[in-house]
Amino acid sequence: MIRFVASVAASLLLAGCFSQQPAPAVDRAPAAQARTQAVAQPSGPGYYTVKRGDTLYRIALENGQDYRDIATWNNLTNPSSIKEGQVLRVIPPTAGVEGNGGVVARPVVTEPVVETRSLDQPVATAPAISGSIKREPKVGKEPYSDEAYARLNKSAEAATKPAEASPQIKPEAKSESAVPAVAVANGPDDVPWMWPSAGRLVSPYSESSNKGLDFAGRAGDPVLAAGDGKVVYAGAGLRGYGELIIVKHNATYLSAYAHNRKILVKEGQQVNRGQKIAEMGSTDADTVKLHFEIRKQGKPVDPAQYLPKR
Repeated sequence: MIRFVASVAASLLLAGCFSQQPAPAVDRAPAAQARTQAVAQPSGPGYYTVKRGDTLYRIALENGQDYRDIATWNNLTNPSSIKEGQVLRVIPPTAGVEGNGGVVARPVVTEPVVETRSLDQPVATAPAISGSIKREPKVGKEPYSDEAYARLNKSAEAATKPAEASPQIKPEAKSESAVPAVAVANGPDDVPWMWPSAGRLVSPYSESSNKGLDFAGRAGDPVLAAGDGKVVYAGAGLRGYGELIIVKHNATYLSAYAHNRKILVKEGQQVNRGQKIAEMGSTDADTVKLHFEIRKQGKPVDPAQYLPKR
């Protein structure tokens, strides 16, 4: 009886060991991968995190870029496909930056050629080329006489006498009214600005309320390009600006022309200073006016500090 009970107990104990479930294995690879992706997310200068309500057009304006360039740098096929929280590159990719795994392009430095010769060998001289060597005029000798002395003094006076200045012809003065006033460009990125409208200035620049200048006028009045550049935006995709034109002048400066009735240029078109690019209107505004902005590296500045005096 005791043997039977012992054998049954051993059987039950063995069955319990086989029926115990193994501990579940947790795959931590996705979490680790997510942490790695979070660490690798670009940030800092040159990158922008999309906020609610942002558009690619406004992001481009705020960073002084062409929206199509930003789309290219971030592999965006649709400018409207950006999402809140997305990080965008807003400066051109810098190839060849040391420390980032890029290839650094360096100028090729050629060492000067060193001539080798023995110490007792004379230095080689270049062969004289006929007609390329100037020779001093030979000095002739003649016996002393009063005529020779007078002739010598006359030649010396002629050599030292300054040539008479030819009368200067003054250029014909142009009428100031025929030539538009243009600001002077001092630096390499400075723009020789001119006024974009002949209308009366009704609202000056204000950091808090007005990011540019407002000009009064009538519907259809000409809107002029304030400087040479390329049209990087033409449309009504930025709320508050109506029919808008943005011209990129160089890597530093943009200019914007808002509330137009009619746009006369296309994106990608080169325009010249003083060219009519639009007609004044009241789109997305309560009155007919031109809102004009100058942006330096994407940040609005007071255009009155750049435009010439009227």
